[in-house]
Amino acid sequence: MTAVAELKEILAEVADVGRAAGLLSWDQETYMPAGGVASRAHQVSTLRRLSHGRFTSAETARLLERAEAETQSLDYDSDDRSLVRVTQRDFGYAVKLPPDLVAEQASAVTTARPVWITARAESDWKIFEPAMQRTVELARRVADAYGYEDSPYDALVGRGEPGLTSADVSRLFDDLKAVIPPLVQRARQAGGLDDKLLYGDFDEARQLAFAERTISRLGFDLDSGRQDLSAHPFCTSFGPGDVRLTTRVSRQHFPQCLFGSIHEAGHGMYNQGLPDRLDRTPLWGGATSGVHESQSRLWENLVGRSRPFTRWLFPLVQAEFGGAFRQASAEDFYRAVNVVQPSYIRVEADEITYNLHILMRCEIERDLIEGRLAVRDVPEAWNAKLSEYLGLSAPPDADGALQDIHWTSPSLAGFVGYTVGNVIGAQLMEAIRIALPELDAELEVGEFAPLLGWLRDNVHTHGRKFTPNELLERVTGSPLSAGPWVAYVRRKYGDLYGLAD
Repeated sequence: MTAVAELKEILAEVADVGRAAGLLSWDQETYMPAGGVASRAHQVSTLRRLSHGRFTSAETARLLERAEAETQSLDYDSDDRSLVRVTQRDFGYAVKLPPDLVAEQASAVTTARPVWITARAESDWKIFEPAMQRTVELARRVADAYGYEDSPYDALVGRGEPGLTSADVSRLFDDLKAVIPPLVQRARQAGGLDDKLLYGDFDEARQLAFAERTISRLGFDLDSGRQDLSAHPFCTSFGPGDVRLTTRVSRQHFPQCLFGSIHEAGHGMYNQGLPDRLDRTPLWGGATSGVHESQSRLWENLVGRSRPFTRWLFPLVQAEFGGAFRQASAEDFYRAVNVVQPSYIRVEADEITYNLHILMRCEIERDLIEGRLAVRDVPEAWNAKLSEYLGLSAPPDADGALQDIHWTSPSLAGFVGYTVGNVIGAQLMEAIRIALPELDAELEVGEFAPLLGWLRDNVHTHGRKFTPNELLERVTGSPLSAGPWVAYVRRKYGDLYGLAD
């Protein structure tokens, strides 16, 4: 047996154990009774430790060395050479983490989740503060284990988005900051749009059923996936035939369930498009969190909030929900779901201000990890940045520093991927429009197969073979750049608000 074949056997075992741990985490977010937290923390911690131990074993190290020699003559993008390359990168990070630290991380996530739910329900940061303190301490230990030259934040950014540094991220945000605030100000001054149409009394069960029919029409395969409810929407996968989404529903605000479901279905269709031949290896998965986010933001915004898609969708909304929708037009709905309005909640933010939400979170995370900000002072820092970037007054903690579930996980720097995803999505869409000149006409009649097929052929099929810049160079001919996103929002919102170039 070749070294590559032996290596794949070990990696398959590691994947199986990791997926078992992931399934337990999904169950905790959806169906597990509250009393199961302590036991679940032990279970997930044990599985993560076992998976880590198997992956970082001396046997894996020896096989990786032999497999590298076996695959050197293969093309860079071949399955086996890519498998060795990506596994070596993952191994290089994993072997630096002591097993006890891996177990602590898993336990911390499991125990912090219900604390966050309680803290948010009571809108009290102090309830969550001890869990957040543990998150920061573990993140610092992880960064120290990985190693870095200038900042522990660099280590965490590099792990999440290979090939990118915190300096790259800062330049990206600088490019966006030069455009977003002036554009928001001009749109707000121009006025003429409102979203009153989207508020009313909408039956939750009918919203869920409608959202499920919509994502099925987009291409999410419900025979190989499902959608459930959770406190914070997410997507997780346990193999090619088991991709799970969650969403949440507001009876008063129509877009929350529909667009949340479309967003998570973007993640889900990415996972369902990964080749079976990569299953149970480190290549089966999204290239990075940022590339994964490009798929969800592309479907949610560049498709879901586009005029052509709305022309297809709105008659279905009218037929299902009636009410004020009966007197409205597709254009009214399109304008309503694209209102530029600084808001407190990230997942409900418009396309333009969304990146400002990410910027403030990234700055807070960096200040925490570098020791400039104490955990107890996060709400104060949050409110200051909310005022600076979005012009909003201090909200209750539930609508401020407690609104995201992400800080239950000791992987600070994860928010970087959201803005990276926005930018990548716009770059991909430029290439898509060249390849699919009839895209708008197809969206207007509910024909989504050509778009999904292009994503399957150009993004999904590669799994984790390439870093973000490698993938972008291959598909679009350019590395990560804010330019296409900037051009897109200027064009779209210039049209909506009647703004001159």
